[in-house]
Amino acid sequence: MNLLEVYIQEVTRRLGEKNREDIALELRSTIEDMLPDDYGEEDVKKVLEKLGSPVKLASGYRDQPMYLIGPRYFDVYVTLLKMILPIATVISLISVITVYFIDYNGHGADIKDVMDIIGIGIWRMIEVGIQTFFWFTLVFAFIERTDKEKDNQPLTASFEKWTPDDLKNIAYIPKKKAISKLEVFGNLMWTAVWATLYFYAYQLVGVYEADGSRLEYVQPAFNHEVLLRYWPIVVIVIGIEIVLALYKLIKGQWTKRMAICNTVFEIVITLVFIIILMDPNLLSHEFITYMTDLLTISPNQFRMWVVGGGIFLFIAGAAFNVYDGFCKARIHLLHDKVTVKEDIKLH
Repeated sequence: MNLLEVYIQEVTRRLGEKNREDIALELRSTIEDMLPDDYGEEDVKKVLEKLGSPVKLASGYRDQPMYLIGPRYFDVYVTLLKMILPIATVISLISVITVYFIDYNGHGADIKDVMDIIGIGIWRMIEVGIQTFFWFTLVFAFIERTDKEKDNQPLTASFEKWTPDDLKNIAYIPKKKAISKLEVFGNLMWTAVWATLYFYAYQLVGVYEADGSRLEYVQPAFNHEVLLRYWPIVVIVIGIEIVLALYKLIKGQWTKRMAICNTVFEIVITLVFIIILMDPNLLSHEFITYMTDLLTISPNQFRMWVVGGGIFLFIAGAAFNVYDGFCKARIHLLHDKVTVKEDIKLH
């Protein structure tokens, strides 16, 4: 077997048709220059070993990269993908729930309808995630192949070459002060979950009884008409929560302003749900009767427990979130003080 001819064939078949002949001549000349006058098969093997794999050598002649996303764009690609993918999937879930709310005809649905919503929502999130990944990757692959610059130095998020001045635009964020994308994604998911529970409380929240090997939903806990009476302010709360989550995503860290915005939101959501809890017709009469018979207490006592317990939980949760927000916002100040003290000691 003529190893020399086979090697040249393996290199040139990976190249464009119009360049194959010229590159084959060039490569043959290079190899012959590296061989001794009276060479044998072992000499050819040594030379080919020095030249390396035909795949790698062919990539040196190609104008196009052999990878989908190269080092020049990979960091920007991953950074933007990690930012856009969670937002796209959560928005798809919220859109599914919104469509169901718009199409809701006022008649009760059963647990199967709710499970259908959850299933469709999860499938839509997977579908949107795959679509986002595919098109986002395709766009960057196109940019990679149309970029005329041969520089492989990674670009910054602004698609510019990195310089030390870029560090001035990056704030030092202690780990405990940072707001992760996973946290923002969790906040948006929680918004979708509690909004679903609120608007479908009539079919989800109530008394379940065992029927053989399955649970049967027998009694709703809340008066559906009363819950729907407050839907405008609940939708406003959902909108504020989504805006706050996106604000966290953009800022990426807890600040004093962020803590104040979080405090305002916690006060608003607490007041809204206290007002709803204080509605005397919120709990269904059948549910109150069922529970008072079960617990052998009076209806007034049961209402006091539910309303009082609900208000306590909302206030306690809000107080913790406000306190936690201001504590994380102060981490930056403490860090600065420590840094200043360290600088003073050094000087």
